[in-house]
Amino acid sequence: MVTGTRREASVLRGLGVTAVAIGGSAEALDGALVERGASLAAIISFGMGGALGPDLKLGDWVIGTEVCGAANALCDAEWAAVLAKQLPEARSGPCYADGRLIGDSGEKQALNRKHGALVADMESHLVAQAAAKLGIPFAVLRCISDEAGADLPPAIAVAMRPDGSLALGAILRSILTNPAQLPELIGSTARFNRAFASLKAGAKLAFNQR
Repeated sequence: MVTGTRREASVLRGLGVTAVAIGGSAEALDGALVERGASLAAIISFGMGGALGPDLKLGDWVIGTEVCGAANALCDAEWAAVLAKQLPEARSGPCYADGRLIGDSGEKQALNRKHGALVADMESHLVAQAAAKLGIPFAVLRCISDEAGADLPPAIAVAMRPDGSLALGAILRSILTNPAQLPELIGSTARFNRAFASLKAGAKLAFNQR
């Protein structure tokens, strides 16, 4: 399992899967995969994602059918079917990833129109590329953290360190530079925390731990 943040990876503890937080770093992912070698059956890109589909709500789940953006690849149909069985309310569709946090509502809507993508994240293109190198299947499973019509404040874009931990210093600097964003940052954080509760619950269902 590959996540962007350590917090996302923590959701998977005790569920019988191995998780690594890469912070959007291809080098971190490559290093983690080398350590595990031939024992890997598949790679799943897991965690929160921003909605591109206009009808997706906070806490909804998306199972990837393909990845587009910085890489273009089909997700493994068998793994997607297993995830859909465990999370029958999840939507299935393309996922967009190019390494950036997509926080502008106009861009979200444009990406949905152009690619038909339902969700955007920062790691799935790296997972697709790594899986292709290793010749193993990959899947994408993402929980919606912000809706397509929502604009995220600038501090959110700098909130993650390269190792997947929280970049408190960068967040504070962003707030000091642009204090007007603080009310929206508080609101975005509250909405994210509500969605994160869905991530925890869904992870248990997805990996058959009730």
